[in-house]
Amino acid sequence: MPTDCISFQSSGYFSKLMQDYLDQKTELKTLYNNFPTMENFEKQISEKAANFDNKNRTALIQTLQKQYQNIEISDATKQNITLLALENTFTITTGHQLNLFSGPLYFLYKIISTINLTKELKSKYPSYNFVPVYWMATEDHDFEEINYFNFKGKKIRWNAESTGPVGRLSTNGLEDLFEVYSKELGSSNNANTLKKLFEDAYLKHENLAEATRFLANSLFSQYGLVILDADEADLKRALVPFIKEELENQTSFKTVQESIKKLENYNVQVNPREINLFYIEDKLRERIIFENDKFVVNNTKISFSKEEIFKLLESNPEKFSPNVIMRPLYQEIILPNLCYIGGGGEIAYWLELKDFFDAVNITFPILLVRNSVLLATEKQAKKADNLSLSWKDLFSKSENLINEITHKLSPFPIDLTVQKEALEQQFNYLFELAEKTDKSFSGAVKAQEVKQKKGLENLEKRLLKAQKRKLQDQLQRVTDLQCELFPNYGLQERQTNFSEFYLENGEQLIPLLIQKLKPLEHNFDIIII
Repeated sequence: MPTDCISFQSSGYFSKLMQDYLDQKTELKTLYNNFPTMENFEKQISEKAANFDNKNRTALIQTLQKQYQNIEISDATKQNITLLALENTFTITTGHQLNLFSGPLYFLYKIISTINLTKELKSKYPSYNFVPVYWMATEDHDFEEINYFNFKGKKIRWNAESTGPVGRLSTNGLEDLFEVYSKELGSSNNANTLKKLFEDAYLKHENLAEATRFLANSLFSQYGLVILDADEADLKRALVPFIKEELENQTSFKTVQESIKKLENYNVQVNPREINLFYIEDKLRERIIFENDKFVVNNTKISFSKEEIFKLLESNPEKFSPNVIMRPLYQEIILPNLCYIGGGGEIAYWLELKDFFDAVNITFPILLVRNSVLLATEKQAKKADNLSLSWKDLFSKSENLINEITHKLSPFPIDLTVQKEALEQQFNYLFELAEKTDKSFSGAVKAQEVKQKKGLENLEKRLLKAQKRKLQDQLQRVTDLQCELFPNYGLQERQTNFSEFYLENGEQLIPLLIQKLKPLEHNFDIIII
């Protein structure tokens, strides 16, 4: 194949907002701080060092030590937790939902982007330490988004009820799902490794947060990954003054609304609430609303006066949960963080938050679009070569690709552009003639022009259709290959679970990805496995 990567912008899978961000368009420059280049990290380090409250490091380390106390920890991760006590240590962070058995492949790519960036930064700035952090979205309550994963075209679904924070959800009842998945895996050595990983994660841990921590740690601990569950009272104490600000002044709502106006030419990712906080208990996570001079918990009978809710905030900060607007602020308050790594949708909503961060005087992180990957077998790459397809061809929309290949394979031109241009010249002459004789004749000429142009277009469509029938076998091979690489006409990384590739490649899979992915290059990588 002629290339093993294509730019994000030319892949066809990134929004106009992401393309313009990556192109550093002038109209977006007020919506972010430093663009993700290696040189810009020096400035980001200075800004974060000057702004970060180093007292928060103590609670961070104590929380991590508590969360890791019942899990086998690598020397690399242990050292990184220890390093977080030092003022010259900074984090690179990604976040993700608690998808069952990691969900789609891009779970891996987010974390690998984070790990690899810390390595590159340490090489460039050796006097500082850089720790990769995976922020588990334990407080989310959208269980339907995370209760399944896809394996070989089948959906492995966890049928359970969940209304509160998903991190606290009991893993009881996953035995039946495990049996179904085990049968799908087979009995190879790699299959048995995957079975043990699933069993140890989900059948030997009490809740989804613990299971996900075990899974991510098993996959990435050798690279020093630090996994954080921020659903902790000790961590949320640092957020208390910002929650008070939110309850009293709704600063996030006001500032984000202004930022959205700057994005009027794009699709807005999220819209702020007047109060961007939830009230949480084990089986409850509901919005806090201010109405009739009281703070009310939506869909419940719970309500507070201003004095009562501030008293609760001081005594039980863990009962307050930031939503998508406030969560990034929470992250940047408790972590000495330089950069957030996420998908296009995540970066899109982060771009709405810069003015809010400025208003509350918290340094806005560098925003980096995570690595994207298409995994292909050598057999698939050879098929593409035999069909004279480039990777860019295969990223095309299916209908466009088939039309293009039909034109390419046809022994004669299907495009009737020459005939259309000749027709255009003929009618230009007739219009000039009509002007010199009877102007009413122009209407008849126009009607004929429309009719004959439409006739040529119909002939062109029929000719294309006829050639597709004639070339059906070759075109079907193109379609089959594209469907293998882009399941359900979408990106593989958003559909397929890592275990499908681990089954064939085993423990070599993650080291290969670690070796290949370059987080600052902004390319969609094609990796042959």
